[in-house]
Parts: sequence; structure tokens; C-alpha cells
Amino acid sequence: MNIEILDKILDMRRYLSLMESNFPAELGNAYRAMENQSNPWGMNQGERGDWAKGLDVKIVDPGEPLTTEWLYWVGCAGSFDDKNKKVTQAMAKLLKRAGIEVAVLGPSEMCTGDSARRSGNEYLFQMLAMPNIEMLDGMGVKKIITQCPHCFNTLKNEYPQLGGNYEVVHHSQLLEHLIESGQLDVGTATLDERLTYHDSCYLGRHNDVYLAPRKVVGSIKGIEVVEMQRNGTKGMCCGAGGARMWMEESIGVKVNDERAKEALSTGASRVATACPFCFIMLDDGVKAAGADDDQVKVADISVHLLDAIENGERQLAGRDAPLSPLESPIAGQ
Repeated sequence: MNIEILDKILDMRRYLSLMESNFPAELGNAYRAMENQSNPWGMNQGERGDWAKGLDVKIVDPGEPLTTEWLYWVGCAGSFDDKNKKVTQAMAKLLKRAGIEVAVLGPSEMCTGDSARRSGNEYLFQMLAMPNIEMLDGMGVKKIITQCPHCFNTLKNEYPQLGGNYEVVHHSQLLEHLIESGQLDVGTATLDERLTYHDSCYLGRHNDVYLAPRKVVGSIKGIEVVEMQRNGTKGMCCGAGGARMWMEESIGVKVNDERAKEALSTGASRVATACPFCFIMLDDGVKAAGADDDQVKVADISVHLLDAIENGERQLAGRDAPLSPLESPIAGQ
């Protein structure tokens, strides 16, 4: 019937959150953290750029104009969550390999406010969004790369409502373009494994990006990509969208446990995600089902791609290396 129901649910949540102050207690912690520390993790903003230590990454000050073509919007998860810091580092290495120079905001980057808006706290959303827009416009930012579909959706579709207009791409779209154009060389990338990809709701259903992440993992030689029972437009949520990342489930089977079972049922040794929340939820679900990292590796598409490239380079180096005396062929053989 083409009835847009999300807007209605958000309006109801706004009423409950702002007028009645009637929201789950766990959300109160996330709200306070976003208000006081500018991120729902409640971490120190000064640590936002710590993931870049040892990497050739340019951290810019909002007071100076942006000199690179792209601004890399790392997001709260990519900056503070230990699992997702590895995704950010993998992306930085892949961009360097492709010759793409990007800048990051580091401690000056604030939460986009996605979780606040999704849970009905419109006041907090605008409190975070307005300074972000003012900062981005002041720096002359035109193009933004995000690795979080929630940041991607908010920056691309919701910041224009407040006057912030930018060209926003998700890292899966950029990687797809870099691979297809040959800027990122995946000629030797190889993994002899089976992989299944989980669709993020905010990348797939909300923004219709289904093929880009699949093409990225599909570019790896030797890999067998298998689909879960529910995929694409009929995919299943990881259980963290709509601000549920910060809440607990107490009714029935946990959504991430249910989804993790679907992933494991494919027999895949790798599960690929393209969203930091999906990564956390599925990794927890797979481990809860008894599968450790050495059996099933859950990671973002960028981590799997970098693994494949480095694996291919190791194999190539092994073949090109001179034979040791023990490996030298015996006369007559």
C-alpha cells in the first residue's frame, strides 16, 4: 500500500520521549553520554583519533579549510569500539593502497545524533546535528565517506533538512568503485573460504544499497559467497537499529542470536557485515552459539578484503622467495 510507517512510529516516540519523558532507562545513559561526551559510548572525545596511531592519517582541525577531496566520517563506533577500530584501520590502509588521501576530524567529530532521533529525542538530535553542520560548512566539506550506515543515512538524508548538503558515500560504494576502476588492486587478493554477507537495514532497506558490498567480497579470488535464508530486501535486522543498540532484550529469543544461527547454518567460515552495529551484534551472536574466531570470523567487508589482499601477497612472496638449502631439489629429481 506504500504507507510509510516509520514516520508515524518516530512521531509517537517523540511524544513519549519529549512530552512524557517515558523511555527505557537504558536509553537515559546513552542520552546523557551524547549530551555530555558527544558520543553514546560515554568515552572521552580526546580519544576519538587514537585508532590512527601509527597510521599515516591526517587529522584536521575545524578551524582550517579541508584540503583533501574527501572527509572520512569515522563515527562513534569506528572511533571507540575495539572491534570497529580494526575496521577503521583496515579502511585507512585500503584507501592508502588506492592512493586516496582523506582527512578525519578526530576529537572534533561528534555523534551525528542518529540514535537520539530514532528513539524520539529530537531535541538532542538537533543539539548534535547543528554544530556538526556548522563545522562541516565552515571547513568547506563537499564529499564525505562513512563506514556506518546510520551515519550515512543521517548525513545523506536528514542533515539536508537542517541545511547541511553533502555528497555522502558508504565505504562499500567507494570500495566497489575503487575495485572496478582498478585504483585498488585486488588482482592477487585470495581467500579459499566460504563467506556469507548480512544486509544492514540502514544500508539496504533505507538506502537501497545491496549490490556494492556483495561486489566487494565477490572480487576476492577463491571465495565462495553464499546467501542466508533471509537476504536482500527480505533480510533480517541484527537487532541494534532504531537505538536498540543501547537497550536490552528481555522477551523471546534475542534477534542477534536468531540471525547468527542463520549465518552459521550456511556453513560459512566468514560472516561479512557493512555496519558497526551489525558487526557487534552478529559477532556476539556467533560466539554465543559456540563458534570462536578460529572457526567463524565475523568482520566488516573491508577487513575481509584486506585479509585477502595480504594473504595473496604472502602467497606470492612465498613463491618468489629463493629456496632454502633444505628445500633445494635433489639431483636427478
